[in-house]
Amino acid sequence: MSLYYEAVSFIEPSALQASSLKSRIYNAKNLKSTPAQIFALVSEASKWSPILKEVVEKSQLLLHERKLSPALGLLFVHDLLLAKKGIAAPASHPLRLAVERHKARVQAEFKKARLRRGFSSVDALRQHVYQGREGTDLPEQTQKGGRKGITPYQWSHPRWVRINSLKTSLEEQLATTLVGYRAVERLEEIIEDNRPDLASQILHIDLHVPDLIALPPATDLSTSLAYKNGLLIFQDKASCFPAYLLDPHVQDGDVVDACAAPGNKTTHLAALIQRSQSELGQQKIWACERDKVRATVLQKMVSLAGAEDFVTVEVGQDFLRLDPESEPWSSVGALLLDPSCSGSGIIGRDSTISIVLPSKEGSAAPAAQSKKRKRKSAQDKVSQNTDTPEQVPDSTTDDQEALRMRLQSLSTFQTKLLLHAFRFPQCCKVTYSTCSLYAEENELVVLAALASPIAREKGWRILLRDKQVDGMKRWEIRGDVAACDGEAEIAEACIRCNKGTKEGTQGFFVAAFVRHRDGSVPDKDEWEGLSHSDS
Repeated sequence: MSLYYEAVSFIEPSALQASSLKSRIYNAKNLKSTPAQIFALVSEASKWSPILKEVVEKSQLLLHERKLSPALGLLFVHDLLLAKKGIAAPASHPLRLAVERHKARVQAEFKKARLRRGFSSVDALRQHVYQGREGTDLPEQTQKGGRKGITPYQWSHPRWVRINSLKTSLEEQLATTLVGYRAVERLEEIIEDNRPDLASQILHIDLHVPDLIALPPATDLSTSLAYKNGLLIFQDKASCFPAYLLDPHVQDGDVVDACAAPGNKTTHLAALIQRSQSELGQQKIWACERDKVRATVLQKMVSLAGAEDFVTVEVGQDFLRLDPESEPWSSVGALLLDPSCSGSGIIGRDSTISIVLPSKEGSAAPAAQSKKRKRKSAQDKVSQNTDTPEQVPDSTTDDQEALRMRLQSLSTFQTKLLLHAFRFPQCCKVTYSTCSLYAEENELVVLAALASPIAREKGWRILLRDKQVDGMKRWEIRGDVAACDGEAEIAEACIRCNKGTKEGTQGFFVAAFVRHRDGSVPDKDEWEGLSHSDS
């Protein structure tokens, strides 16, 4: 029973919700249940909560079993209906007995809820829930007749796979690991293939990033030899943008990946560098990771991808402690910076869970109405307006303040890292990226960097859209003009990705900065920069 009581404590609103659900649970002390059990129960119940609320209220469970709180009732009903082993409490426990007394009614209401949504099976409903489609305002035709179309919030997330050109080629993988797969032109065909049990053998060759393919969400290549041997790398499309936008060439000199673990971007850099190798010599990638445990993961990734000839892992190296004027850093010509961020763009990130709890008022049976009309009292009118779902808010006032302070701290740190990158004397290219949706970590960091004394002194400017590598130039989703203080050219130079859309990416942001190697300030026609009033 401790599992349910402990799970309830993480459902209640807290100012600590600025951190992720997983970190709150795994950092909690004196838990009797394992963190993994609690996390699984809370995260699963939150996904199902709009449906479970409906089931609990229509079965009148809370009305008949007054010892059950709304949160406990929701968790018990979740396990009764959806857990393989049922309720994880002794068979004789009073609360378990209380819920199971209403098992037939609860199951009947669950079936009705499924049919109301137009699903013929629990598996189909489960896929609907896992894709985050429950709890949104569905169009009328979807509510009534089943599912007649895909709306913007309904897009599934494809399985993105980068072909590791250090070890293989797209052509080779199409002829071996992916033999039998049919290529489709539209990414939407991949995303719409959302069967939970079996994915179609179709693939989409990405139109923006070379050697990147999308597969249906249910595709599992984790047991394939190609994946185990590092020929295939699971990497979100947006995560491929920083290295591709940096576009490293031999004449750029050595490259630093400032915050390198776990290594997807590092190995992508190595693959891009291999393509541009010539008789001019070989570039080196310095991969810095200050956390020694994460650096171990980075080393394994570099080895598995076959990138050892290009990458030197600097274990325990804090990027901010590098002296730009000393060797080998003084000859670094390009730098990839993907610092710690809020992670708000990551698919499935649960920094603030949204869980809808049933209410006892909603469980009440409708009162028999007298034929004699009575004037409604003021109290009756108030009660009508308060019969709304009891929902744990995404953020209370304290949560909002905690988030604001966290974003301020992150953006300060991110700006500090970016300005340090500007100090490397031979560096002429920098990409800055986050997996955040917040302007504080994205456009505002870009503006602060461009307005800094070091940027003006060294001649750093943002890489305009028409100067970007072809695939990035063609990417349509750009920065927020309002967040850029109305500077449309800066916003157009910034690249954004949204999560849960037909583009199939996680939420992401990337911008590139360039300068002349001699430090000269570009001509006015090339870049006007920010006005003094903006700095």
